[in-house]
Amino acid sequence: MWVFGYGSLLWNPGFEAAEQVRADLPGYRRSFCMLSIHHRGTPEDPGLVLALDAAEPSEVCAGLALRVHERAAEHVLQELRARELISSAYVEKWVDLPLADGRIVQAATYVVDRDHAQYCRYGLDQQAQIIAGAVGGRGPNPEYLFKTAEMLHDLGIPDPQLDYLAEKVANLTNCA
Repeated sequence: MWVFGYGSLLWNPGFEAAEQVRADLPGYRRSFCMLSIHHRGTPEDPGLVLALDAAEPSEVCAGLALRVHERAAEHVLQELRARELISSAYVEKWVDLPLADGRIVQAATYVVDRDHAQYCRYGLDQQAQIIAGAVGGRGPNPEYLFKTAEMLHDLGIPDPQLDYLAEKVANLTNCA
């Protein structure tokens, strides 16, 4: 079993990967387009988390394909569903995922449901304001942003929007 990570699954998959390979998922973009009312915010003060948002076929979301040890696949899938489908704002999709080494694997990933109440579209400056002040059950929203941006840098995956947000939120929270 393979899982496509593009946000927190990059730095906190919740399982030991048997293999990890760079991968580009066509037709989607990484976007802070989901209000977080559990993990990085609350219903009263939502944060923002990344989601895969449908895009033009020519766009790609770069991330990691994580292969799950066969003996752990059922358990990992249950854990991922408990984590990612907590409010049904994500939809689990199985996609054909092109890996950097030329293989194509079927992978589970979590895509935002645009019809869900937690789906949102804000400009970058408003995203930064929301992220800077939100805290949820898994910690401060800025931590989520900073760890994801750092991991993308470590992987050599450019994401100018996340870089902009990280700098803006660092300034807003005096973490510069």
